[in-house]
Amino acid sequence: MNNLVPMQLSSRNRIIHGDCLDALYGEIHVPQMIFADPPDNIGLKYASSVDSMPDKEYTIWLAKCIEAFIFSAPIVWLSYNARWTFTVGAIVLDLMKHHDWLLAKPCVQTFTFGQHNSRDLGNNHRPLLRLMRRGTSLYPDAIRVASWRQQHGDKRANPKGRVPGDVFDFPRVTGNSAQRRRWHPTQLHEDLVERCILLSTQTGERVLDPFSGTGTTLRVCKRVNRCCTLIESSSEYCAHLCHEHDIPVEELLTTGAVAQAPGRQPGWPNNHAAQ
Repeated sequence: MNNLVPMQLSSRNRIIHGDCLDALYGEIHVPQMIFADPPDNIGLKYASSVDSMPDKEYTIWLAKCIEAFIFSAPIVWLSYNARWTFTVGAIVLDLMKHHDWLLAKPCVQTFTFGQHNSRDLGNNHRPLLRLMRRGTSLYPDAIRVASWRQQHGDKRANPKGRVPGDVFDFPRVTGNSAQRRRWHPTQLHEDLVERCILLSTQTGERVLDPFSGTGTTLRVCKRVNRCCTLIESSSEYCAHLCHEHDIPVEELLTTGAVAQAPGRQPGWPNNHAAQ
């Protein structure tokens, strides 16, 4: 692929071509937050693959990813297909059993324009899970919205607004959306990602997206003044991201081919102590 450069030691925003698990073992910038939207494994066709692993294989892979994420950043947001609700729940419960520093907050994205199902209730939600190391700071004032009282002229309203709840009411990004990148089969709403980032990070901190797709996380980070690292396994999608953002694509050559991040010890994550 053209526009490939060696892994950089210092870049505000980065696009890394490679497997996310390999990259996390060698990732130089330790992020404050990870936002992960892994493939749904429902048969969608991507540029160079189809997400159709056997269920058991997908479950094992997803468990490896989630475990790697929680050892790579203090806060992890995971958006996933509702089909895997109980699978993800079992993975997280097992992790919490073995790591008492891990906290989980289940949230949900709802949307009214879901796919119609004439035989049963249609799916109008997408689970959104926050995993966090105990003691990590959040910034709820950064995501306040107008309260019902404010909207209806009630003088008792708090002028600061209210902190929204755990239901994220953002629409799906469909074909006629201004946000839509038609070269990729799936995409999350930028405002959903923005709320997660603002709640979890401060100005200048780094956010990592291990399945960058259309680069939604990078677009949001640029808007709210955060640093961003994208990891993408598809060279075709990396080329689109390079063209849109004018950022050279860094090539991950092999597992562990780059220097370890500060604080990581040989054998990470198996012997890694939570910070």
